[in-house]
Amino acid sequence: MDKKDTIIYEAHGNLYLNITNRCTSECVFCIKRYSDGVYGYNLRLVKEPALSDIIKELSNIELQKYNEVVFTGLGEPLVRLDDVLEITRWLSARGMIVRLDTIGHAKLLYPERKVAEELADAGMKIVSVSLNAHDEETYNRLCVPKSKNSYSKMLEFAREISKSGIELRFTVVNLPAVNIPECREIAKEYCADFKVRGYGGQI
Repeated sequence: MDKKDTIIYEAHGNLYLNITNRCTSECVFCIKRYSDGVYGYNLRLVKEPALSDIIKELSNIELQKYNEVVFTGLGEPLVRLDDVLEITRWLSARGMIVRLDTIGHAKLLYPERKVAEELADAGMKIVSVSLNAHDEETYNRLCVPKSKNSYSKMLEFAREISKSGIELRFTVVNLPAVNIPECREIAKEYCADFKVRGYGGQI
């Protein structure tokens, strides 16, 4: 019997959406390198779920039980920007707080679009951007982005998120190469919350 892909999973009182395994980086610390998922859920997708299937699954869930619904998983949700917007509108209409966890390469993926404004208009409340490093050189070494200028474009996008009225959060992974105090200062400069994430793989 075929195993059903995990599109929606729960933890910490939140509901998480795993809508893609594609990404714009090949981070050396990515959970994909040492695990199939988190909290006992296998997040490797055989195929990406259709928008209609995601909405259908959400329709069968008592959403009000959860603090927030979070786009995350084993990939970069914004590779499916239009679906993220549609799902966010659907959830917001039902009174849910929606958060996006992103590597922040929206300006590289969609140079012609005002993604921060579109997310705000759809009802996105929090965007957590993977800052991941205190400078571009360290960022490129750790995140191995697929496009040039990814670090500066990520920071530009973060600035636009802040201006759009969405709550901005920066995260870094607790690795020896990362200067966490410097990253904390960057977060202050951008008026962002700051979170240090643990790392479960090999250094």
